[in-house]
Amino acid sequence: MLQNSLKIGHSSHVVTLDVRPQLLDTLSALRDRVAAARFPLPLAGAPRVRANRDELLAQLDDYLVPRLRSPEAPLLAVVGGSTGTGKSTLVNSLVGRRVSEAGVLRPTTRTPVLVCHPEDHHWFSGMRVLPDLTRGPLPQQDRYEDRHQDRHQDSRDEHPARVLRVETAESVPRGLALLDAPDVDSLVAENRVLAAELICAADVWIMVTTAARYADAVPWHLLRTAKEYDATLVTVLDRVPHQVVAEVSRQYGALLTKAGLGDVPRFTVPELPESAWGGGLLPASAVAPLRAWLLHHSQDPAARRQVLARTAYGLLDSLKSRMPELAGAAAAQYAAALRLTSAVDHAYDSEHARVRGRVNSGAALAGDALKRWRAFPLDCTAGELLDALVESLAELLLCAVTAADERTHEAWRREPAARAPELTAQDPSPEPPEHRIGLAVRRWRRELEEYAEDEVRELERGATVDAEVVAALVATAVLGGHRARTAGERLAERIGPHGALRLRDRAGRLLTEHVDRVMHAERERRLAPLDALDVHAESQAELIAALSVLQKER
Repeated sequence: MLQNSLKIGHSSHVVTLDVRPQLLDTLSALRDRVAAARFPLPLAGAPRVRANRDELLAQLDDYLVPRLRSPEAPLLAVVGGSTGTGKSTLVNSLVGRRVSEAGVLRPTTRTPVLVCHPEDHHWFSGMRVLPDLTRGPLPQQDRYEDRHQDRHQDSRDEHPARVLRVETAESVPRGLALLDAPDVDSLVAENRVLAAELICAADVWIMVTTAARYADAVPWHLLRTAKEYDATLVTVLDRVPHQVVAEVSRQYGALLTKAGLGDVPRFTVPELPESAWGGGLLPASAVAPLRAWLLHHSQDPAARRQVLARTAYGLLDSLKSRMPELAGAAAAQYAAALRLTSAVDHAYDSEHARVRGRVNSGAALAGDALKRWRAFPLDCTAGELLDALVESLAELLLCAVTAADERTHEAWRREPAARAPELTAQDPSPEPPEHRIGLAVRRWRRELEEYAEDEVRELERGATVDAEVVAALVATAVLGGHRARTAGERLAERIGPHGALRLRDRAGRLLTEHVDRVMHAERERRLAPLDALDVHAESQAELIAALSVLQKER
C-alpha cells in the first residue's frame, strides 16, 4: 500500500512525505494514458465521460502528482461554492484584509486569488500546481477598489485570460494557502470550468453555502463529489440570521448525515452588517472557529498528515472505478468507429467489385465511345477515340464512387456516432471527385500511350506504325469486351501477334491498377475524417494496464 511508502518527519512544523519514485513514475504513466484517451464520437454518455476524463486529468496534474512530488508544500484550501454565498468575504475575513474582490455584481470572482504567507510565495509563483494558469496581477481598474465600475467595462473583459493572482499576507500561517475560486454555477462558462479545475487542486475543499441556499443542487453536487473521492472536506453555512441559527444548523446537519457526510466539519457564520453587499470584513470572532481548524491542520504534524493522506488516498482509490469507466467508454468508442469503418469498407468493396466487373465486361465501350469506335478510322481519329474511352471510363468510376458514398451515408444515418461534427462537415477539398477521377484516368491514358510507343520501337526498322493508333486499339481491346473483338485483330496486324498479346497484358494490368487506385484513394478520403479522430483499439487495454500497474506498485 501507499501508506508503506510514507515517512513522517517533523521540522519547523512541516510534515515530509517520502514517496517512492517508482510510484510517481507509474502514476505519471497512468496520467499519460488518461491524457491520450479520446472520446470524440457522440455516443450516449460521451459528454459525461469527457468531463470525467478532464476532471481526472486536472486532479492528477493539479493535485496528486505535484502533491506527491512535493509533500512538504503548504496545504491548499480552495474555497468554492455557488454565486453570492460570500466566498470572497470569507477569504478576506480569514486573512484580515481585502485580497479578493467581493461585491453584489455577479459573477464577482472572475480571476482566482491565492493568498499565502510571504515565505510560502515560491510554492505558488511557479508552475508546480495549476500549470495551465498564468501568474500575474489583475489590471488596476479590475481590482476590488473599482469594482462598481465593472458593469461599464468593455465586453472583452467578460472573459479575461486564465490568470491566477498570488497574494501574500503575514496573517496567513506558514504551511497554508487559501484560494478563492470563481462561482461553480457562474453564468460565464469559463468561470464554471475554472472553478472545477481549482477544486481539483485542493488538499482541503471548503464548500460555502448560505442559509437561503443550503438545499440547492449545486452545493450538494460538490459535496457528493467530495464524498465520492473521500477528499478532506469542510462546509461553511454562511449568512445565517441569528433567530434561525439553531434550526437551520440542525436541518443542514440532518441533510449532511442523510448524505453520509455527518462527520464533515461544519462551521456557521452569522448574518452580520459587514456581510451585507459583500463590501466589508467579518469580525475575527465570526470566522475564528474555521481559522482555528485551518491553523491546526496546517501546523500540527499528525493533523496535516491526516489531511494529505485522506485526500491523496481518496483520489488514488477512486481510480479503481474511474479508470475502468474510461476504459469501457474507450471500448465503446472503438466499437462505434469500427462500425463506421466497416460500413465504408463494405460499400466500397461492393462497388469496387461491381465496377471491375463492368470494366471487364466492356461496359466502357458504350454511348459516344462505341459510336467513335464504329467510326474509326474513317470518320474518327485515334485521339478522338481515346478521348471518348477515357471519358467513358471516368464516368464508370464516378458512378461507382458516388454509389459507394450513398451506401455509406445510408449506413451512417443509422449510427449516432456518425453525427460527430468532424464526420458531417463538408469536404474542404476544392477538387470535386470527377476532377480527381478525371486526372487518374488521363494518367492511365498517358502510361498506356508510353507502352504503345515502347512496342512500336521494338518493330523492325522501316515499319511505319502510328503509336497513337496502337494505343487507341489496345485501349479499345481492354475496355470493349466482346464488342471490341476486332480491335485485337487490328492490333496484331500492326505490331504482330506476340507484340499485341504482350501489350494487351500490360494494358490490362495497368487498367486494373488504376481502377483499384481510384477506388482505394476515394475510400481513404471518405475514411480520413474518422481516422483523424484517432479512436484506436489500444486505448482500452492501455487504461486498464496502467491501473493494474499502479495497483501493484501501491
